[in-house]
This record gives sequence, structure tokens and C-alpha cells, in this order.
Amino acid sequence: MKIAIIGATGFVGSAILNELANRNHDITAIARNPKDNTNATWKSADIFNVDALAEILKGNDVVINAYNSGWTNPNIYDDFITGSKAIQEAVKKSGVKRFITIGGGGSLFVAPGLQAVDTPDFPKEYYAGATAARDYLNILKEEKELDWAFFSPAFEMHQGITTGRTGKYRLGLDNPVFNDEQRSILSVEDLAVVIADEAETPKHHQVRFTAAY
Repeated sequence: MKIAIIGATGFVGSAILNELANRNHDITAIARNPKDNTNATWKSADIFNVDALAEILKGNDVVINAYNSGWTNPNIYDDFITGSKAIQEAVKKSGVKRFITIGGGGSLFVAPGLQAVDTPDFPKEYYAGATAARDYLNILKEEKELDWAFFSPAFEMHQGITTGRTGKYRLGLDNPVFNDEQRSILSVEDLAVVIADEAETPKHHQVRFTAAY
């Protein structure tokens, strides 16, 4: 398959790139400061330039969006919303129909009508970014032209998860997936497996989904 990855140098994007490269897909890796290796065709792009990004995306079977406006960015909320909307518009202009975007886990429902981001224990340092991802999901739900899927990672999905690639996971939709210890946990390597599997064999169409062990 021909697959474009936006944000291919980031923590999540680079893991997805590695997984797809190991599956021998034809990858266009898009980043503000592209790397140079043999796993992909690298392209430099400003995501806010919709027309230029659309040209890069043309001809792909799937666009995977791992854009992150930066957890330490004081304008993280506005930049994430604006950037995500620009990427969505570029995908539409490119003619690619399948769009998988990585959001946050804060919008998962931990009780009826209660999202994780609105609970008292939600980390304040992640609140702006998590709220932006939640609000963008609501924007994306109005999208009718694209065959989109929005992925919310497990609550514990960070660089401290050292399980590596197991190739195993369980899927969910709007509620977190918990293990027997009531932890919602997944390595970035297995997140990449989830996204690669979804790209190859689509199961989620115009819905949000999640995964954990």
C-alpha cells in the first residue's frame, strides 16, 4: 500500500513508520524537519499550507496523522485545533479517502457522561492538549466525505512503557480498555501495530476507537 504519515519524526509517528516499513509498504514520511533514511520517501511540509500538503498526499491509499503541536507549547490548544483542521482539509483536497488520525485518551468515557479529561485526577499539564484532541474529535465527527477513524491511545502509553512489540492488543470504542489490574496500558510499538493493522484491514469507519492490552 501507499501510505503517508504526517508527523513521522515524533514519538508515535516514528513508531508507526518503523512498523509499516517492516511490512514493506510504500511510505511517504512527512515532517517539518524530515530525516533521511531508506525506510521512506521523506517530505518537508508546513501542515498549515493546505494546498502544498495536499499535493504531497495525492496518490496515497491512506493518510495517517500523528501530528502533535507539542506538550510544552503554550499555544498547544489553538495550534492543535488549527493544524488538525488544516490536515483534514488537505486530505480532502488530495483525493485520498482513508484518513486515520491519532488523538488523545482524555476523551474516553470512564463513566456515563464523564470523560477522563474532566475527572479531578486528570494531570493538569496535559489538560490543554487533551481538551484540544477532544474538541477536534467532535469536529471530525461532522466529516462526511472522508472515511476517517480517530484513535485514542491507552491511558498509559508513553516512553516509560517497556513491553516493546508484542503484537497483541484488545480493541474498544468510546471506553478505555482495562486489563485485570484495571490499567489501560499499551506500548508505542504495539500502538503502531494497531494503526498498521487498521490501515491494512479497516475495521473502523467514521468512529473513534482505542486499544490496550
